[in-house]
Amino acid sequence: MSIDIANESGTGVDEHAIVDVARWTLDRMRIHPLAELSVVIVDEPAMEQLHIQWMDLPGPTDVMSFPMDELRPGKADEDPPQGLLGDVVLCPTVAERQGAAAGHTMDDELHLLTVHGVLHLLGYDHAEPDEEREMFALQKELLESWREARRAADDRG
Repeated sequence: MSIDIANESGTGVDEHAIVDVARWTLDRMRIHPLAELSVVIVDEPAMEQLHIQWMDLPGPTDVMSFPMDELRPGKADEDPPQGLLGDVVLCPTVAERQGAAAGHTMDDELHLLTVHGVLHLLGYDHAEPDEEREMFALQKELLESWREARRAADDRG
């Protein structure tokens, strides 16, 4: 799995953890091991520009996803296709405010947003109530299992 990360925001973030949670999510969703993902971390002006350009909405947002080859989660009995997943764009200063409002750190919020962005690349959405329930439940399950695996790895060594 090729995951490129570029921090263009000027804000220090745990890039290793962002790549790790993205890889965890893609592995659990049975995405081909040669699939490619790009994660770009930007400042608020850059995110606002993308938000206006692509969503016609004012102000910066927390995460945006730009799918390429429209890859979908693999099935247990099928070989997943190779391809380019696309880009996940994160804004750490927005994540920091959201994390504070939710009672957790900027890094915790960025981990959540990374999973959220990857799920969008895989075709998940939350425009309708049933879609939102499915996507957010999967997001929570993936994030919690990743955190549990990290704690277990830390305990071992």
